[in-house]
Amino acid sequence: MLEIVQAGGWLMLPIIACSIIAAAIILERLWTLQPKRVLPRNLTSQVKDWASHDQLDPKHLQKLHQSSPLGQILAAGLACRHAGRTIVKESIEDSGRHVVHELERYLTSLGTIAAISPLMGLLGTVIGMIKVFAAITANGVGNPGVLAGGISEALITTAAGLSVAIPALIGYRYLRGRVDGLVVQMEKQTIKFMETLLEQQDSTFLSVDNESSEPIKRRA
Repeated sequence: MLEIVQAGGWLMLPIIACSIIAAAIILERLWTLQPKRVLPRNLTSQVKDWASHDQLDPKHLQKLHQSSPLGQILAAGLACRHAGRTIVKESIEDSGRHVVHELERYLTSLGTIAAISPLMGLLGTVIGMIKVFAAITANGVGNPGVLAGGISEALITTAAGLSVAIPALIGYRYLRGRVDGLVVQMEKQTIKFMETLLEQQDSTFLSVDNESSEPIKRRA
């Protein structure tokens, strides 16, 4: 392997660096973007329990915010739940943009690696062919051994660049799809939960308002 790397020339170093970075990003994102870490199964039921016991205080909201990306969005909506539906919606959307940005962390770098790796391999091919033609100019074509170094460098760097780009592109597309799927699920759960909570809040307000107006009707 060391001989292959040496035969590929100096461009093998950035290609190898790109492969290490791409592998690290893919593994880190696969760990971070697990559904159970982004969308905890019992999170909404726990928040409903807090709401039913009137425990949505700053301490619980802070705990919810730190629990998961979904918890961060729910906490943003619950923090201004008494300010009206429009404010709640704007707060959720603003928090959602930040959460999506966090979920997409490093994916741009991964996509860049998938794009530039074959270009670096192509650059190695060009450099190798330049060496081949320089050797032909200096020594002619009678000695194949003189040409072997440039041809070997051209082929090795091309193969190395493609070997990095293909899995990096697969990982990038897969992770982008996973992020999109998680975002859709978070949006559905958040909208459903907040609509339910706001409807309960409105019904409670109406019932209290009706109770307070009944004595006035009796006195009239």
